[in-house]
Amino acid sequence: MERHASCHCGQLVLRCTGEPTKVSLCHCLDCQRRTGSIFSVAAFFSRAQVAVATGTAKAFRRPSASGFDVSFHFCPECGSSLWWEPERLPHLVGVAAGAFADPDFPAPEQAVWSEDQHGWLELPPGIASHPGNPAHAARRE
Repeated sequence: MERHASCHCGQLVLRCTGEPTKVSLCHCLDCQRRTGSIFSVAAFFSRAQVAVATGTAKAFRRPSASGFDVSFHFCPECGSSLWWEPERLPHLVGVAAGAFADPDFPAPEQAVWSEDQHGWLELPPGIASHPGNPAHAARRE
């Protein structure tokens, strides 16, 4: 299986091979600001499954709620945020699920940072919901 994720103008294209290891929805305020929407959906692939097919990207690095930095890669022409590299999970690359422009793309299996979820939003049944980051919460114990 090979999928292509593209920015809005088409200048930047990622090639992703195989299936994502996880598809996750995030309600955190940082993702809301980054996407301009009320949540983000990420398809996480192993680093070896993702390559830039065409184009060039710019990067923006910021701290995250997990305490680790995340580097976001976006198109310098249209500004679309296409993928990110979480320092907390160095073996994975998160790709914006909407960038695949595929209505049949797999649904998220979990939602994180539901403490920031908009009150009027109802998720489909079967999506596990976590008030924060489940991996981060487990490390605190």
